[in-house]
Amino acid sequence: MIKTTAEKKVDSQCFEFIEQHDPQTGLSRRAFVQLLGTGLLITVTEGVSFGQRGGGGGGRSIAVAARIQVNQDGTIAVMTGKVEEGQGPRAQLSQAAAEELRVPVERIRLIMSDTALVPDDGITAGSRTTPGTVPAVRQGAATARELLVRLAAEQWKAEAGALEVRDGVITNKKTKQTIGYGDLAKSKDVAEAFKQSVSSDVVLTPVSEWKTLGTSVLRPNGRDVVTGAHHYPSDVVRPNMLYGKILRAPSYGATLESIDLSKAQAMKDVFVFRDGQFVGCAAPSSSRAAQALDAIAATASWKTTPQPSDKEVHSYLKQHARTGGGARPQTRGSSDSVLASASKVLNETYTLAYVQHTPMEPRAAIAEWNDGKLTVWSGVDGPQRVQGDLAGALQVSSDRVRVIVPDMGGGFGGKHSGEAAEEAARLAKAAGRPVAVHWTRAEEFTWAYFRPAAVIECKGTLDAKGSLIAWDFTNINAGGAAIDTPYNIPNTRILSAGSDSPLRQGSYRCLAATGNNFARESFMDELAVAAGADPLAFRLAHLENSRIRTVLETVAKHFDWAARRKKVTAEIGVGLACGTEKNSVVAACVEVRIDRKRGEIKVNEVCEAFECGPIQNPANLLSQVQGCIVMGLGPALREEMLFEDGRILNAGFAKYLVPRFEDVPKIDVHLVNKTDIPSAGGGETPIIAIAPAIGNAVFAATRIRLRSMPMENALRRVTGG
Repeated sequence: MIKTTAEKKVDSQCFEFIEQHDPQTGLSRRAFVQLLGTGLLITVTEGVSFGQRGGGGGGRSIAVAARIQVNQDGTIAVMTGKVEEGQGPRAQLSQAAAEELRVPVERIRLIMSDTALVPDDGITAGSRTTPGTVPAVRQGAATARELLVRLAAEQWKAEAGALEVRDGVITNKKTKQTIGYGDLAKSKDVAEAFKQSVSSDVVLTPVSEWKTLGTSVLRPNGRDVVTGAHHYPSDVVRPNMLYGKILRAPSYGATLESIDLSKAQAMKDVFVFRDGQFVGCAAPSSSRAAQALDAIAATASWKTTPQPSDKEVHSYLKQHARTGGGARPQTRGSSDSVLASASKVLNETYTLAYVQHTPMEPRAAIAEWNDGKLTVWSGVDGPQRVQGDLAGALQVSSDRVRVIVPDMGGGFGGKHSGEAAEEAARLAKAAGRPVAVHWTRAEEFTWAYFRPAAVIECKGTLDAKGSLIAWDFTNINAGGAAIDTPYNIPNTRILSAGSDSPLRQGSYRCLAATGNNFARESFMDELAVAAGADPLAFRLAHLENSRIRTVLETVAKHFDWAARRKKVTAEIGVGLACGTEKNSVVAACVEVRIDRKRGEIKVNEVCEAFECGPIQNPANLLSQVQGCIVMGLGPALREEMLFEDGRILNAGFAKYLVPRFEDVPKIDVHLVNKTDIPSAGGGETPIIAIAPAIGNAVFAATRIRLRSMPMENALRRVTGG
């Protein structure tokens, strides 16, 4: 097959992709070609951008070739801008393509998160892969299948409706003629056909006919991950590479006034660079770079500014709340008049600490310049976003910046930005050599953004029958995710107000929904107590949302809520909570053991029911729910950032207490498969029910209401433990 200039250009890009991915994959060029199949088919024309910036994987037109490539050995290359950071899209998107192409999932070769090769599917965040990118990949694969069937029909002079596809083989049901995708790929007609745009109205396989979706498919490179063969961003090594270190301020808000670089500049094999407030050095080894940085830091003079401490942060946030302008409350009915005239009104305040994401792999990036073009390997979850940020910061056009993201070691909403990538790129440009910047754990704890601290104020009114008739809810600083109440309350006022955060803050797994649900579900228990009602019955009496009712009733049944609530003691308590976010629903029951003398909360058991529409990969969804439960334990019980005078006081795992193995409870997960609605993401919402269920269980045993996260510290303040 004779290829066009544009096609040859992209073939060249693919071989460059092979060479530049060798550090991650360990594949030779020959092995990579064998992996994808003889005669990799790349069909790209002018006007098709592999690095489009835009939406989350759907709703825009791209050529079929930008999504799907058919190889002569019958394997299929599928391109996506999504990032694999442990949440499972490598398996899920492979399943999606296999389902519509009618091939075994083993034939899919997923190419992910390389801005030179893949379409922009949006940042990997917000549980958008399932509702956004999976449909886009399915549309691309289904369009490709229809085009291949049409070409076979034309070749056989048959009606397309008389053909069927199984295992990548097209069969004429009347004549029994067959042809495989690989054989069709040898024809130049396929290259021409794949220039067409992906059809937005192509018919996708209904849930009832799924063969690959709906099954438990393992992560394709899972063996490499568990054996250590996989190379993460921090494992990438380039020829002639240096290791970079960056001078950090001693505290938040500090500015550099003077510095002497001469001692470090005199060190052998050390490169030193300063550009305003940015100071860095690079050397052949990380230890040598650290020595140079120490020499630089010893001469630095800083101007500091006063900063609040963690002990006063909640009063600070409330004092600096921005309740005017765009912070307009959502209202229904007349909550103010009902609250003012009611005889039974509860009014409580809940608080959240700042917490870090603590991914297994801290930020890492390797930058390399060639002929004015920049290539960066980095652990970020928005390669196209970081591509644009780098272009702006370094004053080059976006088409001269390439961002490659090998499967990385976790993010949890904490890697939306590319700080390490920019630092490495600036040092590499100045040094004229590739530079790797690997943040230390202390840097990750200190300079990566945090989940926001918050003050959440709740008011509720009960009528004489114990019904909830008014609700007033204000979140200061954390945001508006899942802030609206799912309960049927005639009079409501709900407000998300910003504030001047003393720490850098940003996204976290399920955003503000964790804090909003903690406050709302804890307060619902307080209202149930005031009404003299069982917490489960009280919720059900105010719930019209059938999906939440289903998971709440499911978890109560499996946990045996009614019987276990009767067995509560001064040491053993049970609690429950529910919620909705990201178009999915969750409910949890927990059992806790309280050690009053030591002020400790031991979570013995978590039973959780979760529903996110049709389940696409049961095993992966189960692991996501389990991961949410374990991760949710940390901020609920012990995780919080301690800071004073602009300095982080617990920038390490010795003092920042994420859950340990001994903290993991018995976990009983029940997945509800609802097939009459579209699938939603499952990697976030399961976290939001854990903290309030724990708090409610503590109250059941101790009659102590904990209104602050983390709760163990709050319990110690009450008990003196």
